Amino acid sequence: MFPSIKTWLVSALFVCGLPGHTALAQSFDKLEARLADHPSLTALTYQAEASRERGIAATALPDPMVTLGINNFPIFDPSFSSYLPTNKAVGVRQDFPNRAGREARAGEARAMAERTRRIRDAQLATLRGELIALLHETQRIELQRNIAHQRNEKYDELTGVIEAEIDAGRPAVFRLAEIEAERAGVSRLLVDLDRQQTEIHARLIDLVGLVPTIPAPPVAPLDWSGDAMDFQAVQVADADIRVSDFSVDGAKAAWRSNWGAQLTYQQRESGANFAGDDWVSGMVTFSVPLWADRSQEPRLRAAKADRASAEMRYQAATRSAAARYAAEAAAWRATEDNIAILERNIAAVEDEITAQLTVYESGVGSYAPIIDGELAILKLNADIAAENARWAASVARMNALLVTP
Repeated sequence: MFPSIKTWLVSALFVCGLPGHTALAQSFDKLEARLADHPSLTALTYQAEASRERGIAATALPDPMVTLGINNFPIFDPSFSSYLPTNKAVGVRQDFPNRAGREARAGEARAMAERTRRIRDAQLATLRGELIALLHETQRIELQRNIAHQRNEKYDELTGVIEAEIDAGRPAVFRLAEIEAERAGVSRLLVDLDRQQTEIHARLIDLVGLVPTIPAPPVAPLDWSGDAMDFQAVQVADADIRVSDFSVDGAKAAWRSNWGAQLTYQQRESGANFAGDDWVSGMVTFSVPLWADRSQEPRLRAAKADRASAEMRYQAATRSAAARYAAEAAAWRATEDNIAILERNIAAVEDEITAQLTVYESGVGSYAPIIDGELAILKLNADIAAENARWAASVARMNALLVTP
C-alpha cells in the first residue's frame, strides 16, 4: 500500500474527477490487452511460431529424388535393340539422415521457440511496469499542477496582505519582490510540467497507441522467494541453456551414419541376339565419419563451449536480476522514508500555523506568516506527490523483474 493515507486522500480526490473512474479494472485490462498487441511483442510471437514450425520440419525426411535416363545408348547406330546393355531407366533415391540428428534439430527449434516466448513475457512485464509508472507520473503531474495553481492563489492573497502592511507603514516592500520571484518559479514549474506531460503522452502512445484517461492502478511490492528462476531474465537464460543442450546433442549425433537407399528400374528392348528382359538395380549408402577430427570434433567442442557460455550467462543473469531487485526495493523503501519525513514536516508547519493563528487572532502580529505556512504545506504536498510517483515506479519496475502467475 502507499505509505501515506493523506496522499491517498488527495489522490482519490483527483481520481474522482477523471472520466471512467468507475471502470478502473476493466479499463486497465483493456490497456493491458492493447499493450500485449505492441508490435515488438507481436514480432516475438511470430518468431516463436516460426521456430515451432521449424521444429516440425526438422524431423521430416528429405524429398525423394527421382531419376529418368537412358543408359548405354549407342551414338553411331542409335537403337534400343542393337546393344544388350541399352535401357531406359527410372530410379528413386531416398536419403535417411540419422534420427538422433533430426530429433536434436527439432528439439533445438522447440527450445528456441520457448526462449522467444520467455523473452516476450519478460518484455511484456517490462512494458507493463513502464505503463504503470507512466500512469502514476501522469497523476503526479496533475496533482502538482493543481498545487501550483493553489500556490498562485496563495501568492495573490499574500500580496494583498503585504500591500496592506506597506500601506500601514510596515517595512515589507522587499517581501513583494520575493513573492514575484516565487511566482515566477511557479510559472517555470508549470511550463516544465507541460513538457513532462507531453513526453509522457508520447511514451504512452508508443506503448498503447493512445493517451489513457484512467487513474493509475494501485501497485504493491511482490516478495521474492529467493529462487533465481523467479526472475524473468533468469528464465530467458535458462532457456538459452536448453537450446545449447540440444546443440550439443546435434553435434554428438553427427558421428552417426546418414543412410540412403536407391532403386532403379531398367527397361530393355529385345534384340536379334538377346532377350529384352528388364533389370532392377538397388543399393544402400551410409556415411562414414572419416574426417571427424576436422569436422565432427570441432563442432562438438564448439557446442560444448556454447553450453558453458550459456551457463555463465545464467549465473550473470541471476546476479544482475537479484541486484536490480535489491536496488529497486531500496529505492521504494527510501521513498517511504522520505514521505514520512515530509509528513512530519507538514505536521510541524501545521502546528506553527495554529500557533501563529492564535497570535493573530489575539490582535498581535501579521497574517502573512500563516499564508507562508500554507504555501510551505503546498510545496511539501507537491514533494509527496513526486515521492509517491517514484514509489510506484520503483515498485512497478521491481515487480516486472519477477515471473507472475
